[in-house]
Amino acid sequence: MDFRVIIPARYDSKRLPGKPLLAIAGKPMVQHVHERAFESGATDVVIATDDERIARVARGFGARVVMTSTEHHSGTDRLAEAVTLLGCEDNEIIVNLQGDEPLMPAAVITQVAHDLHAHADASVATLCTPIHTAEDVSNPNVVKVVFSKKGYALYFSRAPIAWEREHFRVSHFRPSGHHMHYRHIGLYAYRAGFLGRYITWPVCDMEEMEVLEQLRVLWNDEKIHVSEAAAIPPPGVDTEEERLRVERLIEEFQS
Repeated sequence: MDFRVIIPARYDSKRLPGKPLLAIAGKPMVQHVHERAFESGATDVVIATDDERIARVARGFGARVVMTSTEHHSGTDRLAEAVTLLGCEDNEIIVNLQGDEPLMPAAVITQVAHDLHAHADASVATLCTPIHTAEDVSNPNVVKVVFSKKGYALYFSRAPIAWEREHFRVSHFRPSGHHMHYRHIGLYAYRAGFLGRYITWPVCDMEEMEVLEQLRVLWNDEKIHVSEAAAIPPPGVDTEEERLRVERLIEEFQS
C-alpha cells in the first residue's frame, strides 16, 4: 500500500521560536521527524513550509520541500495546499506528521496509513492509547476520544469522557477501571480529496468551544476511524525542557 507523509513545519512558535530548526543530538528537529517518516515505509516524504530558513536546512539534508502560503492558520490548511501543489489524486493517503514529533514511532505512522486504507468509508484515521490515571482523565490538555463498536469516532473532548456517573465526582475523579478511557494521539491519515472539502467548511461551534479541529469533521458527517496505537508515542516538543528530554532519550538510545 502506497502512502505519502507530509510534515507541516513553520518557524514561528510562541513558546519555542524556530522550533523545527532547534538542534537535538546534533541534528535539527525536523530532520529527526523526516527520518521517522522514511522509516515508516512511505513512498514519499515532503516537508511543507512557508519559511526559507526551514526549506534551506531541509534541502541540505536531502528532503523534498514544498513552499506554502504564509497565511495559513493551521497545519491542516498547510497540508491541503501542499496536496494541491503536489497534484495528489483524491484517493491518495496522506499522513500528517507534525514537525515537532521527533520520536514518533515509525510503526505508528505506518499503522495509521494502513488503518485508513482498510476503512474505505472513512475520510480520516487517527489513533489512541488507554488512559489509566485519574489525573489524565481530568486533565484538559489530554484530549479524550470515545468511539463506536466498529471504531468510528463519536466525539473528542478535553472533558472526562466517557463519564462514569457512579464513580466520578466533580471535585475528585476516580475511574472505576471497568470502562477504558482513551487518549487521542494527534496523528492523522487523510484521503487527499477530503482535505479539499475540509478547508471549505467554516469552524463549527463545538470545535471553537473545545479548540479541537477534528470536531469539524464529525460536525460535517464525515467518518474518523480510531485504532489503538501499536506503540505509545512519546510527547512532542513544545518547550525547551521537552527538547532537552528528547535529546537525552535519543542520546541514550544511540549509546
